[in-house]
Amino acid sequence: MRQKLALVVGARPNFMKAAPLMQDLRRFPDIFDPILVHTGQHYDHRLSQLFFDELKMSRPDIYLGIGSGTHAEQTGQIMIELEKVFLSSPPDLVVVFGDVNSTLAAAVVAAKLCLKLAHVEAGLRSFDSAMPEEINRIVTDRLADFLFVSERSGLVNLAREGIPNEKIFFTGNIMIDSLIKNLEVARKSDILERLKLNPRTYITMTMHRPANVDNRDALAGIMDGITRVSRRMPVIFPCHPRTKKMIDEFRLPIRGDGDALRIINPLGYLEFLKLQSESKFVLTDSGGIQEETTFLGIPCITMRENTERPATVEIGSNVISGTDPEKITRSANAIIEGSIRTGSIPELWDGHTAERIVAVLLEKLTGATATGIPAGSCKKD
Repeated sequence: MRQKLALVVGARPNFMKAAPLMQDLRRFPDIFDPILVHTGQHYDHRLSQLFFDELKMSRPDIYLGIGSGTHAEQTGQIMIELEKVFLSSPPDLVVVFGDVNSTLAAAVVAAKLCLKLAHVEAGLRSFDSAMPEEINRIVTDRLADFLFVSERSGLVNLAREGIPNEKIFFTGNIMIDSLIKNLEVARKSDILERLKLNPRTYITMTMHRPANVDNRDALAGIMDGITRVSRRMPVIFPCHPRTKKMIDEFRLPIRGDGDALRIINPLGYLEFLKLQSESKFVLTDSGGIQEETTFLGIPCITMRENTERPATVEIGSNVISGTDPEKITRSANAIIEGSIRTGSIPELWDGHTAERIVAVLLEKLTGATATGIPAGSCKKD
């Protein structure tokens, strides 16, 4: 009998992680029956449907259409609707990705219904309990039966928390699978021509975390630092809907112009991949972009006080600046003036993570063995 796997996604980072896994699961149609459940946590076209189109993902088998709300409202509504789905047709395994509210909701529902749970990107920790994502990570990992780890810090964290070793699998970073698969196509994008940009002459910026955008003083301070940086090199800022909403709500006097800070609409995955890959450096508060820039060899300044992805700092070119405008400006000036730290690519960030995950699932769920999986697969030491 085929194993029914419910892959639950809800936000942009989930789509990039689910796409390669769904593709590899479909290599075994007699063994796996994967279905895609989209909660609708991200409902903006450019943050949702466009990514499905660009990643060549089939339409979700189930769309819950939850939308926005407080953390409690959103998580609760997803739980209510997912429970109905799982009760009507119980999957053999629920697969969740990353640390968004959809991930937490699916993990709790799976546990309550005694369904097996796999967490892709397990073990990451910022050690900052004020981050909603940190709570999501910890709870999901505690409930999971299979924990697929993206970097060695995750192995250390899970061991420290007492997670049994037999549940933990070091499979690498699945987001890099999507990046590698799409990089050549992204390089053909005409986004630089449309924005009248030349490679390495501009800075790419993203910002969306509640701690940075939901507090007026914090947002105003960060944008003050960015404005100073933009006087030395243009900053291209594809603005997240949440951030734009808060800039307008706080009535901040921020206006993009063609010579310095250019605030533009959100970009699709391929356009953004092209934009960041040709940047002088990237300013961000995103976890995933820290990983992408590390792989691409692009310097990254992370506008947060911590990171759950220490490999990007320890062996990559990522710098944690915090949110103080003076520190942001100093970090940016150092890169502009040529003080660029070089890094390398972390272990198993090689484009074969989905294959390694499928190999584990084949063995653990069916007793079968996959062939042709790259060396170094699924190490737990």
